[in-house]
Amino acid sequence: MSSQMAEAHLLIVDDDERIRSLLQKFLVRNGFWVSAARDAAHARRLLAGLDFDLVVLDVMMPGEDGVSLTQSLRETNSAPILLLTAKGDASDRIRGLEAGADDYLAKPFEPKELLLRINAILRRVPQQAEDIDLPKMLQLGPVRYDMTRGEMWRGNDLVRLTATEAQLMRIFSTSPNMPVSRAKLVEDLGRDRGQAQERAVDVQITRLRRKIEEDPKQPRYLQTVRGAGYMLAPD
Repeated sequence: MSSQMAEAHLLIVDDDERIRSLLQKFLVRNGFWVSAARDAAHARRLLAGLDFDLVVLDVMMPGEDGVSLTQSLRETNSAPILLLTAKGDASDRIRGLEAGADDYLAKPFEPKELLLRINAILRRVPQQAEDIDLPKMLQLGPVRYDMTRGEMWRGNDLVRLTATEAQLMRIFSTSPNMPVSRAKLVEDLGRDRGQAQERAVDVQITRLRRKIEEDPKQPRYLQTVRGAGYMLAPD
């Protein structure tokens, strides 16, 4: 594990004390700083005072559930969120991704699998080698994307991107006007291969379009290329 990942500060939010304790011990042994919260209210108090590199969040909690907390956090916080969902409950997964989560893991799971997911989320997409032909700013109508800083702007306003949306923009911006397949996007995001993860990428693309397009249902800049995947087509 790289030192950057090893120094990451994680927040585990789960109402099951046994799972909370188990995950905290396991992740600390693997070199992370770990805080734990028993419910959404407790998590909010910790998040108000500390910066976290990633939040592991159980969907099913008494009081405010994980999807609602995800949606609320996304208004002010761009830390990656990994949801823990009930086995086979696809609706929770889709709701969570639409709310702004970066990935999900179905319970029950092996702690090692959680570790792999956490490392995949924290791992940065490799930066493109310097290329004098590439513009450093891509124009997408009223939105501009700064490739060097990985920032998106609409006028003077910074557009808040989740970690996964930022990764997707990095991937697309290194090969503008060239389609990228869903399978390649899944691979570049460090996800497991498979249809479920490809559908998860579709949800992330839909969310990203809402931040770029005037009409997300008729995308002009983040296009679907039939049979080939998705393509960023800047002005």
